[in-house]
Amino acid sequence: MIKDAGIFLCARPDGDIHPARVTGEGLYSNDTRYLSELRVQLGGRPPVLLSYEAETGYQAVVNATNSRQTLDHGSHVPQQTLGVGRVLALGGRLYHQLELCNFAGHSVSTTLEIWLAADFADVFEVRGVDRRAARGHALAPKSTPRGLLFAYVGEDEQFRETVVEFDPKPEVVAFEGQRAHVSWPVTLEPAKTRSVLLTAEPSLGGKRGARRRLTTTITGLQRAQREWEAGCSKIETDNELFDKLLTASLRDLHALMTPSPDGAIVAAGIPWYVAPFGRDSLLTAQQTLMLNPEIARQTLLALARLQAHSEDPWRDAEPGKILHELRSGELAGAGIIPHTPYYGSVDATPLFIMLAASYHRWTGDTETLTRLRPALDAAIEWIDRYGDRDGDGFVEYEVRSSGGLRNQGWKDSGDSVMHADGTLAEGPIALVEVQGYVYLAKLRIADVYEALGAAEVAARLRGQADDLRTAFNEAFWDPDEGTFVLALDGRKRQVRSVTSNPGHCLYCGIVGAERAAALAERLMAPDMFSGWGIRTLSSQSSAYNPMSYHNGSVWPHDNAVIAAGLKRYGFHDATERIATALFDVAVGARDFRLPELYCGFDRLGASAPVAYPVACIPQAWAAATPFMLLQAMLGVSARAGEGTLAVNQPALPGWLRRTEIRDLRVAGSKVSLAFERDGGITGFSLLEQSGPIRVNMAL
Repeated sequence: MIKDAGIFLCARPDGDIHPARVTGEGLYSNDTRYLSELRVQLGGRPPVLLSYEAETGYQAVVNATNSRQTLDHGSHVPQQTLGVGRVLALGGRLYHQLELCNFAGHSVSTTLEIWLAADFADVFEVRGVDRRAARGHALAPKSTPRGLLFAYVGEDEQFRETVVEFDPKPEVVAFEGQRAHVSWPVTLEPAKTRSVLLTAEPSLGGKRGARRRLTTTITGLQRAQREWEAGCSKIETDNELFDKLLTASLRDLHALMTPSPDGAIVAAGIPWYVAPFGRDSLLTAQQTLMLNPEIARQTLLALARLQAHSEDPWRDAEPGKILHELRSGELAGAGIIPHTPYYGSVDATPLFIMLAASYHRWTGDTETLTRLRPALDAAIEWIDRYGDRDGDGFVEYEVRSSGGLRNQGWKDSGDSVMHADGTLAEGPIALVEVQGYVYLAKLRIADVYEALGAAEVAARLRGQADDLRTAFNEAFWDPDEGTFVLALDGRKRQVRSVTSNPGHCLYCGIVGAERAAALAERLMAPDMFSGWGIRTLSSQSSAYNPMSYHNGSVWPHDNAVIAAGLKRYGFHDATERIATALFDVAVGARDFRLPELYCGFDRLGASAPVAYPVACIPQAWAAATPFMLLQAMLGVSARAGEGTLAVNQPALPGWLRRTEIRDLRVAGSKVSLAFERDGGITGFSLLEQSGPIRVNMAL
């Protein structure tokens, strides 16, 4: 999978796109699949894959060879006679360059063929969640002076085209319904090469981009990536494999950055979630504050612009609410789905406030917070008025849209909130982690209001946070299980499923000190900790399924938040166990990437976890997970208002002896630190700094 800006490609390792695949293969832009088939054959047979690499987010390189071929006169071309190189790159369009090289000592003749099709399916259709009875109108594909043209008029009355061009033009062009077949006869002398360049440009409303050479495009993409990485902290360790994980994560985060009117916002994941998501973008930005606080700034500005200003039940919108998901495809444009944007997320609004406060702690950027003040005021008003409609002090949700989500926390599957006996909880539902988000949001944003000269507002918010903490610890605690319950249902009954959700409350600091040890022990018990991480649901639950999306699987971002919370309460060993488990997962992956999730089966000596079949890779908060884990282990936090960077009980795991972080940005200053473990003790030293920031050992 490769991506640049708003266009992405989901292809097989050999570079082909096969039609009607549940894996989502295709070339996409604006939630539409502009190529649903791209298959290459040589001499009537597909090339044999040798290797593929995708070391950047925008380019993949494939090496293959010919399969054994029989020529018309009966002679044979052995396998591994021809080299077949493919370069796939994205830069406003797909560039697909094929290069054939003859390694035989004699001339070789063959035929290069390509099959192409464009179904213009909405991404929701590709995922299989749409059940509409009618589609728009597909025009017959046709030849053009430079190549081919596929076109479609959608139910949203938008005209979409896939503009395909070839260099050189094919010798033969044929159509079979909505498919096109092109071919070139190829004769290669020994050591000679032949190249064919195919480009496919998604076009909406007749708009076309300027043509650029492939080399020019790649040079521009390389420059943009270098510039983005230059704005990030530089992290280097003595563990080569962990460095590879950090490099892959950095690359994926850059690839997922997607343009918006306010700069860029990180998309949630490829292939299903290349769109602005409130919760995912906010949590990813929270995880990466130590890496690059600019991600948070642009995310906050983009989401503030899209904040709801009126009630709209179809979109689950209410004034002050932060969006769940924004889509731009045919189904959204035609009003078939409510994602224009859709606001069915109970946690995005407190997470928005929480991130704004965290961003201010790292940067002291009162100018941006002043600009965000109206959005923050509206978000707080939403929490108090719409989030807590019954006035009990807890924030609840209940779906109103016929096209909306039944469950509106981060575990938003329809069956993710159920009682211990397996029955679904009825709303309005107050999720455990959401109360933690609200608590930390109000507590921390009070500092921002104070900095903006609103001391009375700050005092009110701190008082509300204190009241919520007291009420939460009374209403959500389950003494029999030694953990907090998943939720309170519409009748204020405890939803007593044992889940990972309360771990987020450790991160938020809402858990009373007298209950933190019991919660930590429960989270790390064998029915919760699989060996690869903490499960979403206890294996002792009647609803447990290690292969489910939210009822027994393991999510890296979930574990990172919990690990940081365990660190906050002083459970360093548990933090290290989680970090080590996730590191082992990444080491076992081919590209040193953490997936969106994986199955929750016990480890039992296995070398890798059981993969979840349709997990997004890359996925934003999974890519951000290593940075949050490292920050937790190092105990690094910022206090821009006080001009300090605090280091609290750093503890490197056994597989890391030394870590350096350079160009760490705090309040306009830059700091470089080195951490080194000697036995069971981790110390740190200041390497260099620019600016007046002070580095303190937190007590």
